[in-house]
Amino acid sequence: MSSVSRRSFVTLSALASASMVLPRIGAAAPRNPPAASTKKIHLNFNESHLGPSSLALEKMQDGAASTGRYHYGAQLKLIELFARQNQIPSDYVHAYSGSREPLQYAIAAFTDEHRSLALATPSYDAPVEAANSQKVTIHEVPLLANGEHDLAAMLKVDKTPGLIYICNPNNPTGTVTTPQRIEEAILNKPEGSVVLIDEAYIHFSDAPSLIPLATKRKDVLVLRTFSKLYGMAGARLGLAVGHPELLEKLEVWDGNNFVPLPAAMGGIASLEDPALVRQRKLLNANVREQTRAFLAGHGFTCTASQANCFMIDTGRPAEKVIEGLARRNILIGRKWDVWPTWVRVSIGTQDEMKAFRQAFLEVVQQLA
Repeated sequence: MSSVSRRSFVTLSALASASMVLPRIGAAAPRNPPAASTKKIHLNFNESHLGPSSLALEKMQDGAASTGRYHYGAQLKLIELFARQNQIPSDYVHAYSGSREPLQYAIAAFTDEHRSLALATPSYDAPVEAANSQKVTIHEVPLLANGEHDLAAMLKVDKTPGLIYICNPNNPTGTVTTPQRIEEAILNKPEGSVVLIDEAYIHFSDAPSLIPLATKRKDVLVLRTFSKLYGMAGARLGLAVGHPELLEKLEVWDGNNFVPLPAAMGGIASLEDPALVRQRKLLNANVREQTRAFLAGHGFTCTASQANCFMIDTGRPAEKVIEGLARRNILIGRKWDVWPTWVRVSIGTQDEMKAFRQAFLEVVQQLA
């Protein structure tokens, strides 16, 4: 559990214990489903309520039936397909069990007691957890007022940072930092440092990917995941894109493992679906913007998200809002100390977001 904090482990364990019967997407409904009043609405982990596409699910089930043998070819096919679609050499792509895995390897490879980690706050907390486990110096730089990374400040916090982490679109805000500003920062960063661009939410946004830049340099890594738009969070599948020499430094920690066959087959099916990204991006944006407009109409400020989550300034202590919603069986994201009155909400179904909106108003009014 080296890079996973006790807090994260306890949180995940508690959630697992609360759901003793795990649902199977695509399975028949249970004979005795729980009463509607006890069903929890999960808007807390930026998961996709859609799950894998129907074709991906079919291929994953086929893969599960064939897991009695090693199938190295499936991972190779996945890598070659992704590389071909992005017009890059296949040796610039490695596959992992989720994108968190190469992120942790990057912390191990490029930071230590002499090489720090620089990142924004609030942002994804996995880099901080991994760095803390290795006693790495961490520089957290507040986001700009518009939600973009303050890249100028991030470049100044240390003359020799080992790793500069940029989540774009950012988690938890969903806000986008323009690729032009990121490219400019890379050109002006300290020599020897590595820039890691986490594009877990790129499919939901209009921002162009920085994968092309990662193939031109030896100090830029780009991460992708199938956990978000593709709905494969539980399958654990991610990709790292970078110069082969840079990827080799991650492989020291990975040991040349390969991803599970069902995940690889589901990933291939997802990439082969030409309409999947467009359809899910549009669906997510419609529900997200309806909710943001509703909240704005009631006087609440929300981040300008281009992801499947956004943040709301509740004007109340964040933990109180989170607790109040949980009592109504609606689970939302955790609090960030740097923004004590803001909460993160993941995008669910139309009905789930309608229930959230009503409950949210009730909770904040009671806390007034």
